[in-house]
Amino acid sequence: MKLGVFVYRLYRALTYGVSPLIHLHIRWRRLRGLEHFSRWPERFGHPSAVRPPGSLIWFHAVSLGEGMAAIPVIRHCNEVKSDLTILMTTTTVSAFEVIKNQLPVGVLHQFAPLDTPLAIDRFLGHWKPNAIIIMENELWPNLIMAASGLLIPLGLLNARMSTKSFKRWSSPLLLPLVSLLLSKFSLIAPLSTLQGIRFQLLHAPPFVINYSGDLKYVVNKFHVSSGTSESIRDLKVELAEMKVWIASSLHRGEEEVILGVHNMLLESHPDSVVIIVPRHPHHGQQIAHKLRKDGQSVALRSQNEKLTPRKTNIYVVDTLG
Repeated sequence: MKLGVFVYRLYRALTYGVSPLIHLHIRWRRLRGLEHFSRWPERFGHPSAVRPPGSLIWFHAVSLGEGMAAIPVIRHCNEVKSDLTILMTTTTVSAFEVIKNQLPVGVLHQFAPLDTPLAIDRFLGHWKPNAIIIMENELWPNLIMAASGLLIPLGLLNARMSTKSFKRWSSPLLLPLVSLLLSKFSLIAPLSTLQGIRFQLLHAPPFVINYSGDLKYVVNKFHVSSGTSESIRDLKVELAEMKVWIASSLHRGEEEVILGVHNMLLESHPDSVVIIVPRHPHHGQQIAHKLRKDGQSVALRSQNEKLTPRKTNIYVVDTLG
């Protein structure tokens, strides 16, 4: 544990020292559309809403999948204790755009603070949560240690640890740190037995581990408007006679690799179409424009453009949902 404290102090000093660079990085991300244009100061713990009086639980999720898994729990909390204030934080703008329409009335939303000492202290000082629920695998040292120091109970819900993350945390340098962090949780609810074993191997206290199953299986279906339903039916008809493959969660520039593979497929399967889903939807139009300049026949989902058999061979999804 002493080594874990030492490693944490190194981490805290490092994150404090690089805070000015992180500030510049967030501003750069804002210019690229990766941070909310007007609410980006929330990432540094600056609130855009007033804390209501009474008890408050903070739910934190990075992106859309984790956020949607939290919503059934949030709804249940509202039903059981109607006077409870719930604060939901997400990291990505795309998650916010979808989740804001799914959250129960009265749930507050903020963008999550960066894991720097000043941002975390500012955030906790304003919101003063009575409990913190972290979704899946966000083990941020400054957040966890600051909350523990303020005696705020911590829960890790739908907890999971990928093989890659498990190997990284198991290294001689990081194992003492993760052991220290996991010791601060009052509840760890892994989504499977395997995940529970991994957390135990990382020295999580056995008495705080309670299996919950995967919460993503209890997420309610999205409300889909009649217009959207009709466009989906039309798309199914258009794709019915084509051979379809999908390249999802693409980062900028990766469409070049996909295009090379797709061109090879077209030689033997001229009726093939690739559905490109960029990691950030707002990059979709840029990708479509670039591919069209290269002479490709592209349909863009946001424009409800139709796919013509043996002519349109690329479909770019630049919307959410």
